[in-house]
Amino acid sequence: MLELNTFSIAARCPRTGMLGVAVSTAVPAVGGICSYIKEGVGAIATQSWVNPYLGIDGLKLLEKGLSAEETLAKLLAEDAGRDDRQIGIVDSQGRAAAHTGATCVDWAGHIIGDGFSVQGNMLVGAETIDAMAKAAAGSEAFDLTERLMLVLEAGQAAGGDKRGKQSAALKVFNKEAYPWLDIRVDEHRNPVAELRRVFEIAKHQLLTFTKGMPTRANILGGLPEEVTAMLLTPPPYRPGGSGGL
Repeated sequence: MLELNTFSIAARCPRTGMLGVAVSTAVPAVGGICSYIKEGVGAIATQSWVNPYLGIDGLKLLEKGLSAEETLAKLLAEDAGRDDRQIGIVDSQGRAAAHTGATCVDWAGHIIGDGFSVQGNMLVGAETIDAMAKAAAGSEAFDLTERLMLVLEAGQAAGGDKRGKQSAALKVFNKEAYPWLDIRVDEHRNPVAELRRVFEIAKHQLLTFTKGMPTRANILGGLPEEVTAMLLTPPPYRPGGSGGL
């Protein structure tokens, strides 16, 4: 098993119902194994001695109608490694639950708030989680994508992973079975700052495209002419520019 000493947030937007996870750690490619989300069902962040099946099976339980707390209880009851696990869950109604195992590497802990859970292990101290919870509670007016980014930045500014920094990821689902936004920095000396740079470009060049993609209700989708024109323009000359220059 891979130990992910990590800080993360799982959250639901009370206005749109969007669900998302943002996470950072001192291990490469954290976004590929920590974040589990299903539209209209829930969002799960699984870390420490990471067990991906807590995310995979957790979403199945949420889809059956179990609450975040009921899902967490069932997952832990069936996981012999529960003392080494850390997990945060938010369900489709915004109910949150979290677990920090007794043998997670210090500093380790979590905070449950209204529609979110923040958690971390092998951190510089409790201030990382405290800052994240404060940012989550104070940013409800923002879109979920921006809100998650702000929470991740707050955690990094407060200290983050005590070993250093390496990767970060942000994933959000809206109403469809594909992600509304899924961006990652898999290996970088300042992954959260780099994720912000990618996020700012994605807001102009990706989210405008995502809004016009096919949906279950409208299989043809529909892109405004200005978005089509933007995408036909070389990346350095689009809104937000590009790291290529």
